[in-house]
Amino acid sequence: MAEQSVLIIGGGISGLTAAVEAAEAGCEVHLVEKNPYLGGRVAQLNKYFPKLCPPVCGLELNFRRMKENPRVHFYTMSEVAEISGSDGNFEVTVKVNPRYVNDRCTGCNACTEACTAERSNDFDFGMSKTKAAYLPFEQAFPLKYVINTAACQGDCGQKCKEACKYDAIDLDMKADTIKLKVGHVVAATGWDLYDTSKVDTLGAGSAKNAVTNMQMERLAAPSGPTAGRIQRPSDGKEPKKVAFVQCAGSRDENHLPYCSYICCMASLKQATYLREQDPECEVEIFYIDIRTPGRYEQFYWKVRDDEKVTLTKGKVAALSEDASGDVTVEYENVLAGKKEKKTFDMVVLAAGMQSSLKSAGIPGVALTPDGFIDVKALPAGMTAVGTTKSPVDVQRSVQDATGAALKSIQTQVRR
Repeated sequence: MAEQSVLIIGGGISGLTAAVEAAEAGCEVHLVEKNPYLGGRVAQLNKYFPKLCPPVCGLELNFRRMKENPRVHFYTMSEVAEISGSDGNFEVTVKVNPRYVNDRCTGCNACTEACTAERSNDFDFGMSKTKAAYLPFEQAFPLKYVINTAACQGDCGQKCKEACKYDAIDLDMKADTIKLKVGHVVAATGWDLYDTSKVDTLGAGSAKNAVTNMQMERLAAPSGPTAGRIQRPSDGKEPKKVAFVQCAGSRDENHLPYCSYICCMASLKQATYLREQDPECEVEIFYIDIRTPGRYEQFYWKVRDDEKVTLTKGKVAALSEDASGDVTVEYENVLAGKKEKKTFDMVVLAAGMQSSLKSAGIPGVALTPDGFIDVKALPAGMTAVGTTKSPVDVQRSVQDATGAALKSIQTQVRR
């Protein structure tokens, strides 16, 4: 029997929280993350609720707690291949994919400087590029580079190896398999952004200056592709008129039939980004319903009362972009009872939150028709947290993860 040990699948804010809380209470923790870094979606944000502070503050605190606790073992670029056994005695097979950079890496950047190939930067949602040898983001944890061999050309990888003074580049690195025995499993796999190109009424991805809400976060972030200056992708122009289209894929039986919970608050927050950058910028938010749960209502009032912000109740029917890059929004103005058109410099699509399990599930774990974990069908000894169950914000994810850590300890103690 694996006493006082827990496997956590996913290294986002929920997984990190569950890991440090369980470890500090005496549990042996194994954290598995598919990306080459920890932090998940929160790491990509410019600011997050409720304090509207940069996410690196909270993440850095958790990273420090992890580094100081020998009970935490984490595996990046990894995935759970198999789970067998039962409550209190799970056997887990973890596949660790090659990073081509070993633990000797000091983060000196020599490999990137020597690299001659480029890759699309998924951390910036394709709005920038990095070298094939790269650090995922400035404050990445672990602070260790990655080589994307699929992007390498010719002897590109060899140049990186020769440039490294610490013998940290290992081009012969292979995928590895790790076997673990744990008493409890916590699923914290996070969420993916819904693909708005599937929504015909939103231009099916054809408008260059219609960005998603997460792309907007990266545009506003100092570490983002434009160093924090919000610019439209087609020509770098700083927008003077910006539209937000709510429920971009959410609350639609043809796409995501549920409310994605965070989208309204994200758009209101991003309206403040624009207004702080340019006091003359005009913002219009097209919505079906504005939903700001709990104490967030006061933030809604603040944004609503800004004279440069207009909230229009109406369903957007179409987007079209002209040769200059301006985007025309066709919508039904519900309160006026008529169809209207307006043109903007840029449009932000409040894309919905989709379970990451929709594309890759966890062995032995049943999902709902919407792709979230079916909590009622979870085997004994497994717990689901945060957005593995339903769309939630950061605050609720952290609270849920703390509860999961407590549950994993209590169930093992009772045995």
